[in-house]
Amino acid sequence: MSKLHLVFGGRVSDPQTLDFVDPSALEVVGIFPDYASAEKAWRAAAQRTVDDAEMRFVVVHLHRLLEPTLD
Repeated sequence: MSKLHLVFGGRVSDPQTLDFVDPSALEVVGIFPDYASAEKAWRAAAQRTVDDAEMRFVVVHLHRLLEPTLD
């Protein structure tokens, strides 16, 4: 199984949490085949919004959700 990673983000109510203000407005950056490419995409998205403290992007390890016993 590929180790898929999802990168997404959006506006949060508190920059120290992952409480997204409007989940329907989340920006999906993409799904990536490995952590290195997901991290690169995450860094680019985070850098693009660096001046907006209420924007937050994350990397989700989809492979861990799909097959939790493999790790």
